Amino acid sequence: MEKSDLTHHILSRFNEDLERIRTQVLQMGGLVEEQLKRGVQALIDGDSRAGEEVARNDHKVNSMEISIDDNCSKILATRSPAASDLRLIVAVIKTITDLERIGDEAEKIGYIGARLATMEQPADRYREIKHIGRIVADMVHEALDAFARLDAEAAIATAKKDRLVDEEYDAIQRQCITFMMEDPRSIRRALDVLWVARAIERIGDHAKNICEYIIYMVYGKDVRHVHLEDVEKQLKLRAAKSE
Repeated sequence: MEKSDLTHHILSRFNEDLERIRTQVLQMGGLVEEQLKRGVQALIDGDSRAGEEVARNDHKVNSMEISIDDNCSKILATRSPAASDLRLIVAVIKTITDLERIGDEAEKIGYIGARLATMEQPADRYREIKHIGRIVADMVHEALDAFARLDAEAAIATAKKDRLVDEEYDAIQRQCITFMMEDPRSIRRALDVLWVARAIERIGDHAKNICEYIIYMVYGKDVRHVHLEDVEKQLKLRAAKSE
């Protein structure tokens, strides 16, 4: 085999390895997205069996994180990636950590949903939880889509939704406190609802983190402690200069 052919072969295998890891991340993301949706739906439907199943399935998320992390370690050890390839590996390692934590939060929702299913369903059928759950599920889906397409602009747009999630969580928190003050008998349920809302809000934070990793992956810029509006302006200026 000629040296040039060998080099091409090695690079081709390397690209295949990177693409395989990206695919695994998206598969893991699909699993946690489904866990979130099923957990919230189990709560709304008062389905204790579905809630318990969501909680039990968290081990699948953990196994995927370990597998992907192991593959990344092997690439770092054997390929010595540089520049954009190294950023991809770093972003993947950070992303799967956040995905695993989303899985943990979905597990909590499953457990609490199973417990609340033993109580009488409220008249509003947890309308506020359903609403914030839908917003955050969309954030997770859009973050994964931006990851698949390496779309930094879409990542910024998705990350900005985290403010809306925070506002919704604050509203649920105030409502639960009011319920507990007006009727001490509602304290147990209100606390459970508050824990579910908190878990969903945390998932929104993790989705935002993933969006920040996408921006780092694409532009090599760490934006974790930068206002999103400033990041957006900088990217627009960069795009204008490249035209």
